[in-house]
This record gives sequence, C-alpha cells and structure tokens, in this order.
Amino acid sequence: MSKGKVVVLGVSGHVGAAVATAFADAGWDVAGMARADRHPLPGVRFVKGDSDSVEDMRRAIGDAQLVVNALNLPYDKWFNGAMEAQMARVLEAMGKTGKTMLFPGNIYNYAADCDVLTPDLAQNPATPRGAIRVRVEAMFEAAAERGDIQFIVLRAGDFYGPNTKGDWFDQIMMTGVKSRKVSLVGTPGVGHSWAYLPDLGRAFEALASLRATLGHFERFHFAGHHVTPEQMGRAIAKAAPVEVNTSMFGMWLLPILGLVDPVIREVAKMRYLWRHPLKLTDARLGALLGPDFGTPFEMAIAATVAPFFVRAGLEAEPGANVARTLT
Repeated sequence: MSKGKVVVLGVSGHVGAAVATAFADAGWDVAGMARADRHPLPGVRFVKGDSDSVEDMRRAIGDAQLVVNALNLPYDKWFNGAMEAQMARVLEAMGKTGKTMLFPGNIYNYAADCDVLTPDLAQNPATPRGAIRVRVEAMFEAAAERGDIQFIVLRAGDFYGPNTKGDWFDQIMMTGVKSRKVSLVGTPGVGHSWAYLPDLGRAFEALASLRATLGHFERFHFAGHHVTPEQMGRAIAKAAPVEVNTSMFGMWLLPILGLVDPVIREVAKMRYLWRHPLKLTDARLGALLGPDFGTPFEMAIAATVAPFFVRAGLEAEPGANVARTLT
C-alpha cells in the first residue's frame, strides 16, 4: 500500500531526482514534473510541465498532499525578482489547501563569519544571492503562518553523489581523472559542508513521514559531511583504483573564468563559502533520523568517484588504494 502521493517539482535536478528516488524506494506514489524526461527514474511517474505555468504545476500537483519544491533557476538568472516570481507561482499552484511543501535550503542565508549554523541562528546574508534566498523562505513562512501550507525547509551543503552532472566533482575536481589528477576545492585546513544526495533524499522522506507531528513552519539543518580539502583528497585517493595526484584548485581563477562565463562569474562571488567553516548542525534532526542514518563519508566518496574512473577506463593497480600527499 502506498504511503501517500508526493509530487516533485524540478525532478530532473540534483535534489529533485534524489528525493523522488528516495520516496519511490520508501513506497510512495511519486510523480515528478519537469520540462523534459531526460533521466527516467524507476517508480516515478513523469509529468511534463513548465514552472513558468501555474496551470502546469497545479495539474501536476493534483490531489497530492505533499509537494517537494526542488525548482531552481540557472545560477545567473536569479536576479531582478525572477526567483521570487518562480516561487510565488508555486504557492499559487498549491493554493490555500494546507498541503505540505518540502524545500531544499542552502547556507547562503548566513553571514560569512558564522562558523556553526543552527536552525535558530539569525539570518544575515553576505551576498545579494543570499538575500534572495532569505526573501524566498520568508514568502513560504508567511504562507505557512496564514495557514495556506505547511512548510518544511531542509538546509544542506554542496550536493554530491554518483553520476551527477554540473556539480563540483563533475566541473572541477574530477576533470583531470584521465591523467590521474584530482583538483580539490576550498581552503586548506578549512572544513566545508557537503550533502550526499542519496542521504539527503532519505532525510526528506523521513521528514515527510513525520509531517503530522511537525509544526506549520519548520527549519532543519542536514549536517552531511563537514570535511577539509585534505580529508576529501585522502578519501578520493583511497577510493581510486589507481594512484592519483591531488592538488588544490586555484579559486582565484574563478573571477578570471567568469569574464567569459556568466555562471562562473556568479559562482566566483560566493567564494566566501570556502573560506569559512559554515558547519551545519541540528540536534533535533539528528534525533529524528537516528545515529546510524547517514552513509559514512569514505563510502559516499567511493560511490561518487567510481563512475569517473570507469568512464576514464582506469583499472585497479596493486596497492593503489593508498591516500596520497596533497601537492
């Protein structure tokens, strides 16, 4: 018997696909809306639709009581009210029905000098992009206060997982894998918050299952894995089937590359995220999920990097799975 109906808006994105998969695996009746069914998911019914259309979203949502709002605009298209307008359309499509919205938050909402991020920490964004995220969450909070929806935000760090595209692993870290080179992002010795997508998807499903016990507006922080570039490099080297050389990627290159690429130009403006720990923590969510909930870091990294080595045609060498010294 189904646990209920859930609709994932933006099912073709990183979070959307991971969440839809987790819900389907847990026995939900899952529908996913996107412009095109680029990556069909087992157990997920695809609904073609455009997030610019309230009617498309309303049709996709139908009688489902649970909506995962995993929509996102291209990174350089957030401004001039575009993000707020997209989220307002989602609220209009859901209507004043008391349905539950689950939303993936990020750490942009907080100031650069906030080393530890708890759900009750005051939000003081360091960038215009962060201010947009604060305004969006405030829109949803206001709708929840009116009783229009129940709103649950689950905040997480940078996403990663097997066979994802357009993330740090795909765009920078593993681009030199054919030459047995791995580029590490960040600041030496400074931890960074990462979210393993299969775990994040299961966390969303767990909160959905508990929604009747939660308030009308809830914030949760998904701790994920908070690791330094050195720890990341050792985990990748340990998982590699061959010896690899790890070195730091020059983050100073981003503004230069951004001169010709508008997306990288915007990414460069967020470099403060790599200079400060910004560690997500949430004792309440940890208690709800349980102590053995997440995938161990080295296992998650091994699953993530394995496809890169396979595509590069690299096979195991005797004694290769040993962590290498960063250069």
